[in-house]
Amino acid sequence: MSEKELTFEYCDQLVQEFEDVIENPIRSKSPVYYTGVDLGTACVVVAVLDENYKPVAGAYQYADVVRDGMVVDYIGAINIVRKMKQDLEEKLDAELIYAAAAIPPGTDGLDSGAIKNVVQAAGFELTNLLDEPTAANAVLKMQNGAVVDIGGGTTGISILKDGKVISVVDEPTGGTHFSLVISGAYKMDFAEADLYKRDEKNHKELLPVLKPVVEKVSSIISQYIKDYDVQEIALVGGTCRLIGIENIIQKQTGIFTHKPKNPMFVTPLGIALSCKQESID
Repeated sequence: MSEKELTFEYCDQLVQEFEDVIENPIRSKSPVYYTGVDLGTACVVVAVLDENYKPVAGAYQYADVVRDGMVVDYIGAINIVRKMKQDLEEKLDAELIYAAAAIPPGTDGLDSGAIKNVVQAAGFELTNLLDEPTAANAVLKMQNGAVVDIGGGTTGISILKDGKVISVVDEPTGGTHFSLVISGAYKMDFAEADLYKRDEKNHKELLPVLKPVVEKVSSIISQYIKDYDVQEIALVGGTCRLIGIENIIQKQTGIFTHKPKNPMFVTPLGIALSCKQESID
């Protein structure tokens, strides 16, 4: 079996298990739980793993508390994460103590403090803070290539060699820009365009409309990987749910491009996998 098949076998299985426990949490009575908090531009996701790092519960909520990788509604973000924490604790009949979080690569000097404060103010002990594409690779397990995390506001790129991250960058282009294009093309308001984009039944129709934006993302990827020997690209992030996005990126970059069955939950699961039992300052 090839590395690519192994990568996606583990990833897709973990994501499937997570999707299952969102609907039906598992009261495992684990002695410790590891939580990943993903404060995305379009969606906040909380993933809970047991002592064996198996998914036992999770939740997600579309929200507008982060823009371009920056927290813009601090109180709103705290309230969402705190409510999710309380709801999940009730479902698990257990206290969730430890959590990890992630930030877009290159923004640690700008917003890592805000992300940290949101997670702590919601009642967690923060045990790790890492960049989003690196978190995603904890699930993808890619050895050599580029992990591209296209979120609502930014595109983060991690380049890996022998399983080690050797470069991380972030650019302010993402799903928000997709929604703006749809809004203009269909004369919809932004919120309506955003909902229209999320419905997979519309993706075939939307792909030609969104192609120029996807090509812009492709040019960003090409720019940042040109000095490295990148043989494959893995796509994660909610925006990559767009059916066919991988084909455009592969054609534009000339590099084999693939994505998990549900790229939206890869990063939050990777964040949870990085969680520990020791708080960071």
